[in-house]
Amino acid sequence: MRLFSHICLPSKSHKNGTENIHTFPLQGGDILKFGDIIIAVASLVVLVILISFPLTLVLTPALGNLGGFMLSAIIAFLLSAIIVGYIFAQNIWEENRTKTIAKIAILFTVLAISLIITEMATVEWAPMFRAEYLKANPTATPSAFDWYYIQRLQLIAEDFILVVFMFALSFIGLYISSMLKKPAKT
Repeated sequence: MRLFSHICLPSKSHKNGTENIHTFPLQGGDILKFGDIIIAVASLVVLVILISFPLTLVLTPALGNLGGFMLSAIIAFLLSAIIVGYIFAQNIWEENRTKTIAKIAILFTVLAISLIITEMATVEWAPMFRAEYLKANPTATPSAFDWYYIQRLQLIAEDFILVVFMFALSFIGLYISSMLKKPAKT
């Protein structure tokens, strides 16, 4: 059921001050329930936090700081996407399933990466990047300008990897779990 067939945008003419109404037809036939997507993304965020924190506490002593954190993040992203996909399977199946899952995964990824970028902006990464770079290139003597770009490139590379990682895991988890719980026939 389509609620709106056109988007109407008013504009004023600069020549004589009259108001014109421009209409643009909406394409496609599916209406995505944005509120359901917001609830699904909020559920994903809460579940990731509730799953990753205890897992990090358990896995860090066994695997070290980075290994425990990374493995707990992988498990948390995948497991919470499976749980949310199972809970919202009926809503996902009501519309184009792949498109709905992609919209949930994209919104979740944007939210998560914005939090990660904020964290990266507050932490002083320069000493770690400098030590890693000089360990890999002991004879290098980069200028201050070169250091800026080396550090920026490292942050951008981490952002790229995290976006791909979060989107892929949340999409796969949502897709698998929506397959586990088929909608009830009415």
